[in-house]
Amino acid sequence: MAWVYLFFAGLLEIVWAIGLKYTDGFNRLVPSGITIIAMIASMALLGFALRDLPVGTGYAVWTGIGTVGTAILGIILFQEPLTALRIGFIAMIVIGILGLKAVV
Repeated sequence: MAWVYLFFAGLLEIVWAIGLKYTDGFNRLVPSGITIIAMIASMALLGFALRDLPVGTGYAVWTGIGTVGTAILGIILFQEPLTALRIGFIAMIVIGILGLKAVV
């Protein structure tokens, strides 16, 4: 169950990271509310996951999911650059996440 919590915590990290772009410095009520709720829920789920997972693994996977998802959505939503190097480095993060999952 810890990996399920961690997966959803990572998804919520993507939500709040992307949400920050829409808050306009926390001046827009609805995006700010969604972002803050996602932050709290993400941290709570991470905390539940860390009951059974090593902290280093859990934190690395959580940030990795958030990083990969946010980078991909940045490309899709905000027309951030899509280069072969960027895709290669994102792939390395995914490999790292899968590697950590495999050894725990």
